[in-house]
Amino acid sequence: MLRPMSASQGPTLRELAVQALSSVERGYDLLAPKFDHTPYRTPDPVLHAVTRVLAELGPFGRGLDLCCGTGAGLGVLREVCRERVTGVDFSAGMLAVGRGCVQGAQGVDWVRADARALPFRDAFDLVVSFGAFGHFLPAERPGLFAQVRSVLAPGGRFAFPVAAPARPGSLGYWTLLGFDTSMRVRNALWRPRFVMYYRDFRLADVRAELARAGFQVDLYALEELGRRPDGSPRCRLLVATAH
Repeated sequence: MLRPMSASQGPTLRELAVQALSSVERGYDLLAPKFDHTPYRTPDPVLHAVTRVLAELGPFGRGLDLCCGTGAGLGVLREVCRERVTGVDFSAGMLAVGRGCVQGAQGVDWVRADARALPFRDAFDLVVSFGAFGHFLPAERPGLFAQVRSVLAPGGRFAFPVAAPARPGSLGYWTLLGFDTSMRVRNALWRPRFVMYYRDFRLADVRAELARAGFQVDLYALEELGRRPDGSPRCRLLVATAH
């Protein structure tokens, strides 16, 4: 689900190094002007596939993009929601870039807030999130999911894509293992911490945590993204319905 980085428009190695030695919030403030030219911006094929599934489940009323960054997920919400949509993020820099990209768009709100303390209650019919869960330690997820449950109206849905785990021994497996290991070494030696771990988000654990938070969980294959040699989807959309 990562894209190649644009060498001409993306951040330099020095800029990435400065970001990596900052806090998560400060790092994204620094990266914001060039974020959409990095591999971390959700690829368009993923956004289109998620839009297709949500359009079949909707339409929805009000929508929230959780940890919205520069707002790629807001495009999905604007396709499937009939009322106002909101992006929430704790990086002022990312929000500023997002506002500039959709300047003049009607029915879009931008809110600076921590996802672990959302300033809403029963306000949305659909919450989406793309690529943000690596910034939350496993111990923080139950509280995060409880926050999402609290901002959803009865019967509201929480949706996010989940990629199939890399097979042990594959290039993807070693790449993610190397990244997570380097982040753990960095955080052991440097403060402030920069939490970003790809391998801690395990589907079985997440389903159980969502169920305890008051959700019913369903999975939908994102067929546009292909299947693995064993026939399983490369990526699914997890849709958690509040009950």
